[in-house]
Amino acid sequence: MDTVTLTMKNLPALYLEAETISPDQFAAKSPAEIGKLSAYMGNEHHTLGDFFEIAGNPGKTAADTKIVVTGDLSKVKYIGMKMTAGEIEVLGNTDMYVGAWMAGGTIRVKGNVDSFCGMGMTGGELLIAGNARNYLGAAYRGDWRGMQGGKIVVGGNAGSDLAFFMRGGEITIGGDVDVHVATHAEGGKIIIKGNAKSRVGGQMVKGDIYVFGEIERMMPSYKYIGDEQIEVNGTSGTFQVWIGDLGERHGKRKGETIYGKIYLKVKEAEEKEGSTRVSRKIKLTDAQMQSVSEAFAGKEPSVSNVKAFIQESFGIEMKPMQISRLIDEIRRKA
Repeated sequence: MDTVTLTMKNLPALYLEAETISPDQFAAKSPAEIGKLSAYMGNEHHTLGDFFEIAGNPGKTAADTKIVVTGDLSKVKYIGMKMTAGEIEVLGNTDMYVGAWMAGGTIRVKGNVDSFCGMGMTGGELLIAGNARNYLGAAYRGDWRGMQGGKIVVGGNAGSDLAFFMRGGEITIGGDVDVHVATHAEGGKIIIKGNAKSRVGGQMVKGDIYVFGEIERMMPSYKYIGDEQIEVNGTSGTFQVWIGDLGERHGKRKGETIYGKIYLKVKEAEEKEGSTRVSRKIKLTDAQMQSVSEAFAGKEPSVSNVKAFIQESFGIEMKPMQISRLIDEIRRKA
């Protein structure tokens, strides 16, 4: 595979839209021709050569071409947009839309990315060593087609609205995620190694979400149906299985309703005690509930504050999801 290296020489004053940084665009071109490819800064037309030093030669096809991009790339958008083959390696942080609508090939980002990366992708691999911000693997504004195929792997955390309108493919997050995971999803697989906040699987029709940590607040429209022994992402363990959110008739078997599924990993300590439901059996007495209600009367209780109060007052350790349900119960009784 032949390699072209782009090194930032002039930082853009605004954000640089550089969707021409792609093996499909570089293949069979000379360094001079690559330097003449278009780039936009606001409403100003520029070329890649205005901002990058270009070294090396691409292959004859996109599949034979590797691009290495280095320097301060924090204001560069659209790297690898719509690429179908080849490789891109980004040595550092970059901005929005990395790998948007990509159909093939591999993009490796050694740092962090901003929002809307992997948007609408149908194939290929997007591998991010650091963190990703919002709308990873999601649909574009106003569209209903999010990620449809391919694979996204994030080593760190991800922001809100992960996999918005996802329809296929696989996303793995090594850390935590923010709110609104897989909203409106109609397929695909999501693996979250850390914790998730609220609104996981909201209005999801079908698809699978695996959470290895905690879910701060489970959607009330999901129902616990039992535990399963599962192997996912190279790890075996017991998972609580929850189904929701909308449910629809099966496309072929009309009498069957299909649901999205959330798999919540049971902690090893609970399994060793011989029950995967140890944590769900913890319940406060009426007197303890009254104490919690009085402590937070007239306030808007948070999960972390209520959890700390219960632990300090009663010596009871409860999960965030249990706390959120307790808060809902207190609000109903207020």
